This record gives sequence, structure tokens and C-alpha cells, in this order.
Amino acid sequence: MQKTRQKIIEYLKANGEATVDELSVALNNLTAVTVRHHLDVLRGQGLVDAPEVRHRNSPGRPKYIYRLTDRGHGMFPSNLAALTHHIVDEMKGHLSDSEVNVIFDGVAQRMADHAPDIDEDESLELRLDRVVEHLTDSGYIASWESHPEGFVLHTSNCPYAGVARSHDEVCQMDMRYIALLLGTIPRRLSHIVAGQPTCSYLVMAPNGQAAAQN
Repeated sequence: MQKTRQKIIEYLKANGEATVDELSVALNNLTAVTVRHHLDVLRGQGLVDAPEVRHRNSPGRPKYIYRLTDRGHGMFPSNLAALTHHIVDEMKGHLSDSEVNVIFDGVAQRMADHAPDIDEDESLELRLDRVVEHLTDSGYIASWESHPEGFVLHTSNCPYAGVARSHDEVCQMDMRYIALLLGTIPRRLSHIVAGQPTCSYLVMAPNGQAAAQN
């Protein structure tokens, strides 16, 4: 990332919010016009929110406050994978296998509850389109294609790879999650954790009929 924009992101992370004038001072008196240009670029990249207008108690122009978006905050290092790994280890150390599975099934259900509702009357192709969009928005990079037995759903990124390599329960949770999204139980064909390029799932066509080619 361009050096000045990186400094803006770091300042907003450290201070929570800032005006153009405050950023100008922090950047060795960079002109306000130049600061605004960099902020506009960062907004276009989804890293900085639209400015919030804050009116003064005294006469004068209102202040415009800038903050990082969630994506902007995500630019900084996170130890979430290690934390999750330790939590799962503790669960498995104190609970039975069936109790652990109940927890992961509940997590899958909670995740699915935040997805668009299934329309029982829509075609499986339309449902796959919506599932692919939802999974991609969730970091999976998903796609689907026709198959002689139905369809194949591909996910080329595993958002939980760091944890899933040590805990197969995470992969089983993911299977449950995808089944809930689809409204049918798929069969896994390939597995990223096993060294394959994608996690791919065969989704059988209704009534066992072959799917039409795209």
C-alpha cells in the first residue's frame, strides 16, 4: 500500500477517528487537499467509512470525522485462528465427542440463520446461485457447475483453514452449514485440508435426474 495511505490507516486505528486537519498535522502538515485525496482512495477501497458530520458548538464549519471500516480494521494482524484453536482444544478436553458435535452443529445452524431463506419453489440452479453469492461474501470464493448427476459446488478458499487442519470437527461443521444452505445433503468430492485445490461437493439433482448443462 502507498506509504501515506498506510500512515492514515495506522493513525485511524490508533486514535479511532480523525478530521482532515488532525491527519494533516500527523502527516507532517500535508495539505488538506492531498489528505482528502488519499481518504477518497481509501474509501473507494472500502477501508475508510464515509465521513460523519459533527457540528461545532461554536460558529464555524462542521467537522468531518473519518473512521476505519471493518475491512480497514481487518488490515491489522489478528490472532483469531490461534484463539479458536485453543478454544476447540479446551472443548475437546472437557466434553465428550457427542457434546462437541452438538456445539458445532449449533454453530452451523447459527451461521445458516444469517443466510437468505430457502425458497422451496425455486430451482436448484437459482438456489445454488444464491448460496454461491452468500458463501463468496463470507470468504469462501464459491462457484458451481453442472455434473451428470446434478451439480458440483466448489469453494476455493477455506476461511477456517488454520483451525480445520487440526480439528476435523470444523470441516464437519462446514459440511453441515453448506447442507443447511442448500436444503439438501451434498457429498464431498475434494478437500482443501487434504491438499486439494478446492473443497467441492456433489449436489444431486432433484429426483436423481441429470442437470441441464449451463
